[in-house]
Amino acid sequence: MTYQDLRDWIHKVEEIGELRRISGAHVDDDVAPITDVAEHAMNGPAVLFDQIQGFDPGHRILVNPISSLNRVALMVGFPTGLSKAEYCDLWHARLQDLPDVPPKIVTDGPLLENVYTGDDIDLTTFPVPKWHDKDGGRYIGTGDAVITRDPDGGWVNIGTYRVMVVDERRVCVYTAPGKHATIFRDKLFAEGKPMPIAISVGQDPLIFLAGGTQVPYGKSEYGYIGGLKGEPVEVLEGDYTGLPIPARAELVLEGEISPTEKHREAPFGEWPGYYASGERMEYVTTIHRMYHRNSPIITGTPPAKPPTGKHTSLGTIRAARIREEIRNAGIPEVKHVWLHECGSRFLVAVSIKQRYPGHATQAGHVAAMCQGGAYMGRIVIVVDDDIDAYDLNDVMWAVCTRSDPATDVSIIKRAWSDELDPMVPPSQKQNPFTSRMIIDATRPWEWREQFSDVVELTTEVRAATLAKWGPTLFGAAEAPAFG
Repeated sequence: MTYQDLRDWIHKVEEIGELRRISGAHVDDDVAPITDVAEHAMNGPAVLFDQIQGFDPGHRILVNPISSLNRVALMVGFPTGLSKAEYCDLWHARLQDLPDVPPKIVTDGPLLENVYTGDDIDLTTFPVPKWHDKDGGRYIGTGDAVITRDPDGGWVNIGTYRVMVVDERRVCVYTAPGKHATIFRDKLFAEGKPMPIAISVGQDPLIFLAGGTQVPYGKSEYGYIGGLKGEPVEVLEGDYTGLPIPARAELVLEGEISPTEKHREAPFGEWPGYYASGERMEYVTTIHRMYHRNSPIITGTPPAKPPTGKHTSLGTIRAARIREEIRNAGIPEVKHVWLHECGSRFLVAVSIKQRYPGHATQAGHVAAMCQGGAYMGRIVIVVDDDIDAYDLNDVMWAVCTRSDPATDVSIIKRAWSDELDPMVPPSQKQNPFTSRMIIDATRPWEWREQFSDVVELTTEVRAATLAKWGPTLFGAAEAPAFG
């Protein structure tokens, strides 16, 4: 790999001009709104805050680490400057036959520069913003990596879950229904046992990225990350839990979730753009060990109302995974998949070259229900391969002109959801279900050959016209993109 850890990666980001440094900011008045503005710029910079008012000058926060395609490309050695379609293709190629490279256990690492136990732990000494105006607390975990172990199979999971500070030694971790950490927790709680947990709140951004990816049940994200890096992740065995924790992380909390103690958690502004979950009671995690490097960096990626740059960068990976899962289901001629930024998981476009009756419906149902697409989905639109799946205008033109509501819409009821979904009624937050809509916006199979021709220039004629007349029409400016 071209970098070792978060600090090395920050240096690479600065080299390509996508890092800003801000000193002396206020943790609430400045950090949170700057983060939101940079995130909604779609390709906004990563921002490193230091000398934050009222805190140790060395305690830092990095926000918006993955909110650009270029910065994600740096994580896995892709070239910078490509389109989202090109990155989707690169991710799809990389994920095929990705080797599983288990982590490497080491006995020392920068994380051990500072170690605290018991009452020496004080989470309130770290700058933790109130990310949104109506948040019910301070969330130290937004760009985190939560590490747990299956009590039956023994495999290790890394997930990205929100973590709220309760007091000096306690936090609440929200894990959604059906997520792997929730399954592990429920197994242990059924036996009256606490769940061991390690929470990294500053680390190689690829570890965070993997935590937000739908890696199949039973497969550890550590092996997935190692496969992407081409080398194993170095891990320490946690002193309290024995869980593998990144040896080059910035700040790691180690403890256990109580099966009996609860505390108020939320509301919290979530990725659909709402404070949808509301105030709730959550199991308490007590921290028994805290490790951090000198001058530690907390990584912050708080959710925000779509669209944001994070939705684009994460979309390339999620789209590649859904595309591969559709193909793994035996469905041919899947050309492109994209999660449109305005809806993220809620709006997926799939382009295919039709080969048989029902092809589009089949592809749409698998896209809606495969592991990469099932959680908190809403709408899947299947289009022909002459439609640009990445262009929402082109996709919606196909919906408007190639689909009939009476015959081309399928509904899946009682699908996997979460209380974060604003369409889950308050009375059903503990048992969240929502429906899925699959829209077949392809030319009707039965009479596709008689379907009206599209009014447009050929690619060759458009290119020739731009070459000949582009300077006259548009001057020195770059010619606009055409749908």
